[in-house]
Amino acid sequence: MKKFKKFYIETTSICNLSCTFCPPTQRAKGFISLEQFARTLDEAKPYTDYVYFHVKGEPLLHPKLDSLLDMSHEKGFKVNITTNGTLIRKNREKLLGKPALRQINFSLHSFDGHPGSSDKAGYLADILAFVQEAVTESKVIVSFRLWNLDMDNGTNVQRNRNRELLGMIERAFGLEYEIEEKFKPGTGVKIAERIYLNMDPEFQWPDLHAPEDDGKGFCHALRNQAGVLIDGTVIPCCLDGEGVINLGNIHERSLKDILDGERAVQLYDGFSRREAVEELCRKCGYRQRFGT
Repeated sequence: MKKFKKFYIETTSICNLSCTFCPPTQRAKGFISLEQFARTLDEAKPYTDYVYFHVKGEPLLHPKLDSLLDMSHEKGFKVNITTNGTLIRKNREKLLGKPALRQINFSLHSFDGHPGSSDKAGYLADILAFVQEAVTESKVIVSFRLWNLDMDNGTNVQRNRNRELLGMIERAFGLEYEIEEKFKPGTGVKIAERIYLNMDPEFQWPDLHAPEDDGKGFCHALRNQAGVLIDGTVIPCCLDGEGVINLGNIHERSLKDILDGERAVQLYDGFSRREAVEELCRKCGYRQRFGT
């Protein structure tokens, strides 16, 4: 039985947007090479069948995106991609018809970080055109994401930011209801066959400069997920965007040795006791969602 439901491979640390909710990485900018990607897949194969092209950066910027998908298919992986959607028209041919592509997530809350953010209609029209073609030609799952609910107002959507986008989705799919009416916290709204919309409160990325909590609680890090940054640094979860919890380098040691290493084992065992042993984990607001 495979260990991880999600294995994140950062294909690039570069992004074309500057969104307020996503702090820019302080690491070196770059793209994963095909050689490094192939090695990473080989190391990951005993642990998962699902890879996610995501940690920081915009995966559709990678000039060899189609080759990454082809290589993933050749090695038996299914791929999930999370994108801000601004480059979907340019990458249409690199994505459509790729058997490895299982799911594509569109972070619609990224729109406000787009330099041309006055043109919501054009932005969403490009995404919707791709979605209609993708779900017709293949069995790709699509998730529209609005992860910017106002924490101060519970589950109330910030209508001034979201209503226009939601209205366009409702009209595009002929919905006879407002999406907010169907929304329940923790669940998605099914828009059409294999097309969903998920909404969540905005979260703060863990930061060593953030306040520290009591460290009590659980996390799925190294239980159902792990990740690799473009330089080969293995991280325990997709929120360690700076590689603070550096478990080792996949280009220098096997993934098995890294996961069996002292730091990884201590983190895993700590969460078995519902205790965050890493400082960064004690400064992660997202961890609180899993309760104590």
